[in-house]
Amino acid sequence: MSLDKVLSISGKPGLFKILTQTRNGFVVESLLDKKKVNVTMQNNISVLSEIAIYTLTEEVPLRQVLNNIMEKEDGKPTSISPKDSKIKLEEYFFEILPDYDEDRVYASDIKKIMQWYNLLQQHDMLDVLEAPSEEKEASSEEE
Repeated sequence: MSLDKVLSISGKPGLFKILTQTRNGFVVESLLDKKKVNVTMQNNISVLSEIAIYTLTEEVPLRQVLNNIMEKEDGKPTSISPKDSKIKLEEYFFEILPDYDEDRVYASDIKKIMQWYNLLQQHDMLDVLEAPSEEKEASSEEE
């Protein structure tokens, strides 16, 4: 599985895994409680592979930020809680991504990224971070 198959749905807690595509949306499974839900295109859906974090120079893909957390934590859950104070969250995120744009990346964004990382870690899905599918396709086309 890749980050292309993992969704965040506005108004619903946690992350969702795409099971199948329907005529007007998707059937997804919650990573929190394993319930299957039908999601239409009217819902505000974000695919994790399309999310990027603002830095002072460019936008960094979420995959890279989650990889940085995984390297710092050695594949274990985050060392601080997403419910910690704004200052602790910002200090932690500064260690992960030193040049993130403090004006455009809010504490709520940091909290959400940490929750997503912990959820992926709990479900042994950190392997989705390792190799983007675009790189695999590009290397196979070159051969």
